[in-house]
Amino acid sequence: MITSKRNPLVRKLRCLQKKSGREEHSSLLLEGSHLLEEALKTNFLPTEVIATPEWCYEHEDVLRMISSRSLLTLVTKNVLEASLSTVTPDGVASIFPMSGLPKPLKAPNHILALDRIQDPGNLGNLFRSALAAEYEIIWLASGADPLNQKVLRSSAGSVLHLPFERIGDSSTSSIEILVSKLNIAIDNNYQVVGTISPNKNTEKVVKPYWKLDWNLPTVLVLGNEGSGVHSLIEACCSDFVTLPHSSLVESLNVASAAVPLLLERQRVKIDKGIQ
Repeated sequence: MITSKRNPLVRKLRCLQKKSGREEHSSLLLEGSHLLEEALKTNFLPTEVIATPEWCYEHEDVLRMISSRSLLTLVTKNVLEASLSTVTPDGVASIFPMSGLPKPLKAPNHILALDRIQDPGNLGNLFRSALAAEYEIIWLASGADPLNQKVLRSSAGSVLHLPFERIGDSSTSSIEILVSKLNIAIDNNYQVVGTISPNKNTEKVVKPYWKLDWNLPTVLVLGNEGSGVHSLIEACCSDFVTLPHSSLVESLNVASAAVPLLLERQRVKIDKGIQ
């Protein structure tokens, strides 16, 4: 059992919290029991599980699932706390190969395109809502790192189930590439849907979100928390919807506004009795 905070494993776990470390080791760090269990649901198997003896005693069922295929390393509680970003770890961390992340479908019908979402909590919640709404992929134009520990936690493991594509190496290139992808989507008969606040004066044709046929192949575009959707990206949209709310509020948080838009297709299914 590892008892020293100077052990090389501590440095490795700290390294895996960074994008550069994940790329160096081609591995993903998951902190906590919930993320480990979510990964195992997808048959995504860890190369190594780092746990306290107490955690092992309480999770014998999980250990049986991975015992013959993963290295188990025992550590003290203090070593685990020194290794992870979680303030109070629940006793386990796990390392997975990056190659096990979900692969995108060739022709997804419903795509969520995110323009420079900066807040990890927002991004994690958007992953969670998109998965609940049965969207098939998320396009990420710059913004927060989807494999950041805060994103993974706030997504409740949804990042491990929903394919995503990082677009571009910078804010400028990501916008340019997303514009290109949206134009291709329109050429392939997708509706590219932007959102506009009900309090904003615009000459665009805007309809309440429930008036749109969300069953059609769709790319829903949501923008940066501060500046919204970039003008070049907005110019690609074929349709605009609004989410009515009080004029006392200038705009809604992007993760909050996304929920009714993403789930409208599911609501219509229930109304029509479609399973």
